[in-house]
Amino acid sequence: MNNKKKIDYSQIKPEIETLTNICLSNSSIDPECYVKYKVNRGLRDLQGNGVLTGLTEISEIQSSKIVDGEKVSCPGQLFYRGIAIEDLVNGFMSEKRFGFEEIIYLLLIGDLPTREQLDDFKNILAGYRSLPTSFVRDIIMKAPSVDMMNTLSRSVLTLYSYDRKANDTRLPNVMRQCLQLIALFPQLAVYGYQAYEHYHKNNSLFIHTPQPELSTAENILHLLRPDSSYTELEARILDLCLVLHAEHGGGNNSTFTTHVVTSSGTDVYSIIAAALGSLKGPKHGGANIKVVEMFDDMKEKVKDWEDEDEIAEYLRKLLNKEGFDRSGLIYGMGHAIYSVSDPRAKILGNFVKQLSDEKGLGAEYGLYSRVERIAPQVISKGRKTYKGVSANIDFYSGFVYSMLNLPSELYTPIFAIARIAGWSAHLMEEMINAGKIIRPAYMNVQPRREYIGIDERKEK
Repeated sequence: MNNKKKIDYSQIKPEIETLTNICLSNSSIDPECYVKYKVNRGLRDLQGNGVLTGLTEISEIQSSKIVDGEKVSCPGQLFYRGIAIEDLVNGFMSEKRFGFEEIIYLLLIGDLPTREQLDDFKNILAGYRSLPTSFVRDIIMKAPSVDMMNTLSRSVLTLYSYDRKANDTRLPNVMRQCLQLIALFPQLAVYGYQAYEHYHKNNSLFIHTPQPELSTAENILHLLRPDSSYTELEARILDLCLVLHAEHGGGNNSTFTTHVVTSSGTDVYSIIAAALGSLKGPKHGGANIKVVEMFDDMKEKVKDWEDEDEIAEYLRKLLNKEGFDRSGLIYGMGHAIYSVSDPRAKILGNFVKQLSDEKGLGAEYGLYSRVERIAPQVISKGRKTYKGVSANIDFYSGFVYSMLNLPSELYTPIFAIARIAGWSAHLMEEMINAGKIIRPAYMNVQPRREYIGIDERKEK
């Protein structure tokens, strides 16, 4: 497999550069046009509020309240099917249960399951954790990708070919397809990573079979680690991460993509592949990787991790595009909706110290805690913002994954393993309330021109 000759696309021919430059000059729209025609770029108004494009009962995000007729920022809240995320987490955590499977049921079905319903649901998921015969050998092991999100997308689209009712969009069949994909995502992601490690890095190949009695979080660690070992705390915190990433309103990019593609009437595999393509984007699903990379750089540049002045100076350099990747961003700080606080970050942060203590990484946790406190102060002094800034869930999730020794290649796929629960709920909701195909309007600002014969055209 490694001996196959690959096409080298790394060298861009001069002709391609020329075509690109012509395209650039002909396709650049004056930013003032967006203001002139009152276009809400990114479907957000000038205050950052999302443009209302649909209705949902699946989840709700609250970051502000109306007080005396004015919008006032408040601590962020997240509700799954109307139930506060804090209550859901406290519920299964206090009973020392794994919660992700219960959350899948809640999001997809609409109610909290009874103990018997939850047991039956877990059995359904366990029964779907079997890939088609030879799928691992014929699909995952052949031409393994260096990006696990592409591996996931290819695997999902290929599973279409194994489904005799792939195009059947009747709700019972769609429910079956969603549950199968939810159950299979951990294998598709981890097996794809193992193939990548083996064929691209010449490491040993480990393919473990999922265990039906294990939770999704436990199975991820079981499949990934050569000896399949993990601690209870490791599995419970990974389970918590899956719960917190499972859903986040209908307006995020990949979920909105799910609604848009579902509205066209296409099949489930195409819908989920489209959502994966959206999540892969670094503006959406890859933020926690950047947080870890930023902190790795910080650990090298900041000599005393307890010196708050030195930390603040490092953060100021980030804002001024003088440090790390010179993007002007402090990764993990700020959110498109939350301002005062991200409830997911608060919940996860409460458990991070336990894991850092178990791993002997108290100093690293201390550095994260100081940055969480200092960064908003630095940002407020260095930038004009229309709302407050606080740590988002990516701030701590990357640290958690690194403490779990999860490879960075799987950070975004783990996000997908969780978020497919929300995507499935939203695609079912779109199908149940089927209306018109989603088709927003775009205003054309290209002046009309006369046709010019080919012999009269001049090269630009």
